[in-house]
Amino acid sequence: MIRSLALTKDNQLHKDLPLERLLEDSIEWFWVDFAEPTPSETEKLDTVFNFHPLAIEDCIHTLQRPKLDYFDDYTFFVIHALNSKTLGKEEIDMFNGDGYLVTYHKHTSPEIEQVWNRLKRMNTPSKWGEYQILHQILDKVVDNYFPIVYAIEDHINDIEENTKQLSMERLLEQLFDTRADLLTLRQTVHPMRDLLYRMLSSHHLDGVQTRKEYFSDIHDHLLKVAELIESNREMTQDIRDSYMSLNSHETNRTMQILTVISTIFMPLTFIVGVYGMNFKYMPELDARYGYFIVLGFMITVAILMFVWFKRKGWFD
Repeated sequence: MIRSLALTKDNQLHKDLPLERLLEDSIEWFWVDFAEPTPSETEKLDTVFNFHPLAIEDCIHTLQRPKLDYFDDYTFFVIHALNSKTLGKEEIDMFNGDGYLVTYHKHTSPEIEQVWNRLKRMNTPSKWGEYQILHQILDKVVDNYFPIVYAIEDHINDIEENTKQLSMERLLEQLFDTRADLLTLRQTVHPMRDLLYRMLSSHHLDGVQTRKEYFSDIHDHLLKVAELIESNREMTQDIRDSYMSLNSHETNRTMQILTVISTIFMPLTFIVGVYGMNFKYMPELDARYGYFIVLGFMITVAILMFVWFKRKGWFD
């Protein structure tokens, strides 16, 4: 689907004009959105707008790294939104030139929809322009990072508190899945942060420089998101180390108890082994109360060893 919004020089906002009319002198600025376009619609990037083949190729082959490329009379942007359910990267490509913005995305973009609907409801669309639309799209994309990061942070707190009394194995499994999600977020946020830094440092983007405080605000948000991600990764590492230490402590405790039991039975096994040998002339074999004496001796040895280990604090 291809849709458009265009502001004429008499401050009238028109919707879905033919693409050829958008290039007329009566148009102050226009925004064309290629939303989940067909191959024939994608060809209009070349036949109507004459964009560079390499930029069009980047649109067709998705999941490029966030970047910006300078061409003769326009700038090509690649940015990444995040799917809040799958945490998958969703690419949005933008061509920003003098008096126009062209967006291209192969998925439904909530961020594009929000800006599109807001612009249609504007009573004074003349206050908008191509860089204002660019800023709004970037701002919505970055703002939608925050709920995802906060949801992960809440999940980490649930893992730490373990209110559902899950097993250690299940908790560690959730913890490693969370760390994988945070890594995915970091791989998205850091390149976006670098992209905004390049935009703010560029002398080719006059529209960014005149609205530098607005784009700087987006960059600050990206810095905050990046800090939250790193903080949560450190938190998951601390929780993981705590769980591993606790698991190791419980294992050592179990081994200690088993060692005490084995140690108590060692002399008893020795006594039983001695009297279990089949020699004809062994002492005490003909004693009338020999069995009871040996059994009592074994019980006494076991009790004495238990008391000794107890005083040593092995059962504390």
